[in-house]
Amino acid sequence: KRVASMFRVPIQQFPRHVRCASGITSTERLKSLRKLMSEGRVLRGIEVHSGLSALIAEHTTAKRPNGSTVGFDFLWSSSLTGSTVRGKPDIECVDTSQRVAMVEEAFEVTTKPMVYDGDTGGLPEIFSHTVRTLERVGVSAVIIEDKQGLKQNSLFGTDRQQSLADIEEFSRKIAAGKAAQVTEEFMIVARLEALIAGAGQAEAIRRAQAYIDAGVDGIMIHSKEKNPDEVFQFMEAYNGFANRRPLVVVPTTYNGVSEEELANRGAALVIHANQLIRAAYPAMQHVAKTILANGRSKEVDGEIMPVKDILTLIDKA
Repeated sequence: KRVASMFRVPIQQFPRHVRCASGITSTERLKSLRKLMSEGRVLRGIEVHSGLSALIAEHTTAKRPNGSTVGFDFLWSSSLTGSTVRGKPDIECVDTSQRVAMVEEAFEVTTKPMVYDGDTGGLPEIFSHTVRTLERVGVSAVIIEDKQGLKQNSLFGTDRQQSLADIEEFSRKIAAGKAAQVTEEFMIVARLEALIAGAGQAEAIRRAQAYIDAGVDGIMIHSKEKNPDEVFQFMEAYNGFANRRPLVVVPTTYNGVSEEELANRGAALVIHANQLIRAAYPAMQHVAKTILANGRSKEVDGEIMPVKDILTLIDKA
């Protein structure tokens, strides 16, 4: 009887850190991104690379000048930050199992949907298995880029060789992924690398139409330029598509543009793709250097959390 009564205790009576991940199932989480998109507003996401960064994404809010309170709508599992946090280069050397383990760490402490950076997706046969794996754990969408060969981060631009994939081959990969998925809600998004590779607007538009014809659920346009003009030019042309799909943008370099302006030009999802880990590294490096320079840690006390706060951080989150 005692055991039975334990299972009748309302979940709200458990500490927040015990029950935080039990309020949503993998199926509910997977479906939640499409539900948010149906609201017709732009959605903002931020990269997470650990359980701790996921807690930040889950709970952080801010008040804007108009009085509204905003938070992040979804999580972004970045290949770049997932590699960086392991001390490895962003060349697809962190395998899917390792990446999915990080996803599950984030899911343990959050309820928000996740979009997964699938790099090139690999061969169609491999991508099919990746889709099934991501669906099973509750990821809402995967974004794959239309490049081939050894991966080079897109922000290198033409400083590194960026080889575009054959359109027909990439379309077959999309079709294989769509055929493999079990749920209707899971989404596959094609990331256009034509502007990154210097192939121009016409090639980007041609590829967008081909991938939509192949069955893709969304299009992501990518650019390394600090000026958003080429992204805006693409968006204007893309808005004329009769069979347009939701558009994803990643304003890492052209970050002077607001989410509102991107939304007004047709963006459905805005991803802040690597800022949390870029904030963490210099902060940790500064603390390490200060300790080395002074032979003690007293000088950093005003720049770091008190010990008692870190001990209770997860309970408070």
